[in-house]
Amino acid sequence: MFVEIMEALAIAGFLSPEEKAPYVRIAIRKTDTLRILLMVLWETQSIDDKKYLALSVKIEEIGRNLGGWSGQLAKLAKQTQEKQNSPTKAGEK
Repeated sequence: MFVEIMEALAIAGFLSPEEKAPYVRIAIRKTDTLRILLMVLWETQSIDDKKYLALSVKIEEIGRNLGGWSGQLAKLAKQTQEKQNSPTKAGEK
């Protein structure tokens, strides 16, 4: 899962802003899956509390950062869409 998240982010890093969003969403989904799998490990006592806490804090931070990136991309897409739909000449609607 870590490798798949890193792969999606590496791909997104080299794309234009319009093309990044799907890869950021993939990374978010995989981060959520990783969070759930980590919780299952903890619930089944396959990982101790200290390791669970250390990993979950880092995964939450990654999730927040990805959410922020996704929000910025959505805002940029909205601005681009508004520019495309705005009149180009004075008086046009």
